[in-house]
Amino acid sequence: MGAMSVRTPSSEPSEATHRAGFACFVGRPNAGKSTLTNALVGKKVAITADQPQTTRHTVRGIVHRPDAQLILVDTPGLHKPRTLLGERLNDVVRTTWAEVDVIGFCLPANEKLGPGDRFIAKELASIKKTPKIAIVTKTDLVDSKALAEQLIAIDQLGKELGFEWAEIVPVSAVRDKQVDLLADLLVPLLPEGPALYPDGELTDEPEQVMVAELIREAALEGVRDELPHSIAVVVEEMLPREDRPADRPLLDIHAFVYIERPSQKGIIIGPKGKRLKEVGIKSRKQIEALLGTPVFLDLHVKVAKDWQRDPRQLRKLGF
Repeated sequence: MGAMSVRTPSSEPSEATHRAGFACFVGRPNAGKSTLTNALVGKKVAITADQPQTTRHTVRGIVHRPDAQLILVDTPGLHKPRTLLGERLNDVVRTTWAEVDVIGFCLPANEKLGPGDRFIAKELASIKKTPKIAIVTKTDLVDSKALAEQLIAIDQLGKELGFEWAEIVPVSAVRDKQVDLLADLLVPLLPEGPALYPDGELTDEPEQVMVAELIREAALEGVRDELPHSIAVVVEEMLPREDRPADRPLLDIHAFVYIERPSQKGIIIGPKGKRLKEVGIKSRKQIEALLGTPVFLDLHVKVAKDWQRDPRQLRKLGF
């Protein structure tokens, strides 16, 4: 016998229910997860670089609505681990998936389903309780026929693996198409309850972590040859400059860009330090926009030998 639901007679106005809960977007690298997060939240919170797998920390963007609060947990990509870091990231991913209220699987409209998608879908199939929404991203890059074929293929994929998608939604985060609709479909899958974060908070990442991510993103830009994973950024300190008038504050930020090998140092710094300077200017602008205060950014590059394979270094660098 199923649970009975009791409806209040329509003559009495019932209080509108408020929902609050966690969602996470999954998908192989470059499936459009971060762009979608940013479109939903309406402010840049996740890291969107051209290279795959640059999102490292659980950045939570928060979507505030009168009827709900949707907290987006951004997990790193699930991949076949090659290093200790890889294994650790995969464990984090699986635990997160089991704990959230809804999972959005991002599949780009312009790429046929591949082994990477199947690998993730299989993992999703094993997480029975959590509802799954398939989100077809980048729909601005295909015509309606290709989109229809992709929708059918995704529906099929669920059937093959023995689960039913709660929804299949095509979106274009870049064009802001159907992004609100996606939020409308995610909200009913959240549990009823009050807001979990005070209104107006966009992320619960400590500011230092977000600052480090912005520096890391700027440092990665244009360095296609080196592995994105081999850069870590640690913000050593963020202190308001003393003896500044209240109307002209300045925040001093001291940060280290860690790389694995001395050979990578020249790539990051560039000829005559030109590249590091550009990284500093670009990330400083973004940090100032994020924190809403002028910043003095002091950047140094350090070699931390093979940090990805060393548990002690991993801990020190925040993983």
